[in-house]
Amino acid sequence: MTEFIHAIEDEEEGKIVSAASSRRAAKWFNYGTLVAILVPLPLAIFWTGMSMLIYALNKHHPNPKVGHYTQRAAYRFYGVAGTALAVSVFFPVNIKYYLVIWAIAATVLIPWTIYDLYRINHDTWFDCVIEPHQPFEDDQ
Repeated sequence: MTEFIHAIEDEEEGKIVSAASSRRAAKWFNYGTLVAILVPLPLAIFWTGMSMLIYALNKHHPNPKVGHYTQRAAYRFYGVAGTALAVSVFFPVNIKYYLVIWAIAATVLIPWTIYDLYRINHDTWFDCVIEPHQPFEDDQ
């Protein structure tokens, strides 16, 4: 997420993305998943759309660890959400069935998401440098 990357400008060396900023960016998808599963209506619906934006912004972050953790969180969330949707299509109109599928989704997502946040917090993070763009020189 570009607005969360706190980069330090340096004309000759490019931009430096701090380790704290990279760690924070790696957590965003997990935080959104936790909030969406704890308050499913209407946040789960909105998070499904917003998560695509978070994924697109963080998958190609200058620090490759951010993309790795974001991709793992996305696989979990989209896998569980897709399975829940495919199964719940066949449910009768009764709230009990939907509460059961929500409880199963919460049972799967919450521990893995908390464990992933634990791994992010205990991983070693380093500042990364964004190399400045070097335009092509015209050879005439």
